[in-house]
Amino acid sequence: MNTRETPHTSATVPNAQPADPALGGSARTGGWPATLSVTAGILLIVTTEILPIGLLTSIGSAFLVTDGTAGLMMAMPGFVAAVAAPTVTAATARFDRRLMLCALLLLLALANLLAAVATVYWVLLASRVMVGITIGGFWSIGVGITDRLVPAEAVARANAVVFSAVPLGSVLGVPAGLLLGQTAGWRAAFAVMGVLALGVCVALAVFLPRLPPLVPTRLGTLAALLRRTDTRVGLLLTFLLVLAHFGTYTYVTPFLEEVPRVGADTVTVFLLVYGVAGLVGNHVGGALVAARPRAAFAGAAALVAAATLLLPVLGGGAAGALALLVVWGFAYGAVPICSRAWFAVSAPRSPEGAAVLFTASFQATISAGALVGGLVLDRTSPSAVMALGGATALLVVAVVWIHRAARPGWGAGG
Repeated sequence: MNTRETPHTSATVPNAQPADPALGGSARTGGWPATLSVTAGILLIVTTEILPIGLLTSIGSAFLVTDGTAGLMMAMPGFVAAVAAPTVTAATARFDRRLMLCALLLLLALANLLAAVATVYWVLLASRVMVGITIGGFWSIGVGITDRLVPAEAVARANAVVFSAVPLGSVLGVPAGLLLGQTAGWRAAFAVMGVLALGVCVALAVFLPRLPPLVPTRLGTLAALLRRTDTRVGLLLTFLLVLAHFGTYTYVTPFLEEVPRVGADTVTVFLLVYGVAGLVGNHVGGALVAARPRAAFAGAAALVAAATLLLPVLGGGAAGALALLVVWGFAYGAVPICSRAWFAVSAPRSPEGAAVLFTASFQATISAGALVGGLVLDRTSPSAVMALGGATALLVVAVVWIHRAARPGWGAGG
């Protein structure tokens, strides 16, 4: 594999096509303000998606539903996003990408404001459907345009900035939402997110240049990508590891409250520490995946497995639980980069198509994880959920080992 086909820091899309000035697409005039606006949009999307994790018990109590049923707030957006990623991207293939990103952020704002005023649980779930549409469209379009916003030599750094929004959402989103929910109520957390989304929508409209699609992504393009063995392996790896993570992390608050029996304020601090560890893992994973994508994927999976399997054993005390959350957060911080890089290497000449597959597989599995974890939780215990997630993460290591044996030269030997 040549250098241009090797993923760079934070999953730089290889072989990106240059903007066409004739299409009004010498879009590098957008520069860093445009890149930061896209990053802010992804940050809000990630935060909105995982916001219910910290508010799960209070929302469940407000609507008189179990924690497992409340977990549908996590399952719903992912399933919708998995469908929206290919359909929205293909249906709007010839629309200006700036217009699409602005429209999707406006939809996110409306979704959050609807959640803030919901009086019955199905209305809240309807708002999460709107969140799912935003996720599928914005991620598929937004992560593939950085090469059109900044000079070629800054693309790797721009991608690192964009993908830092994922762990940053964990750092700010869940703990901040939990803190705001404790002080002003869970509705206030959604209302604040709605107002912030409106602000970012304005920023996108101001700073993004016109971005006509260079190579429209069609459903046939995605079908061709799915016929590649490496792409299918990437789908399997993403499914297993994200299933393991979100099947457990969605219910980390009930675990912390029931096993080490820490208070709500302590849960907030623990989740904040988890998020900070994720930022570090994002940086380390981005550096490692550039040279050894398979090693990075397997290493992240092994650490997620270790943390979740050991939590029921060593997490009975606050210190043990916190230490394992640090390991878990560090490992998961690298997962989105690893998954995105795998698809980028597998589809070097179709960056938006690779972004669609990444988004669809990731989001579908977030939902599956939250749903499966909720079913297990309602029938067993938080500790059983952790153990099942850890065993699933171990399968990723096995799949990577098999792929390495079959394709030793893939990914620069990674």
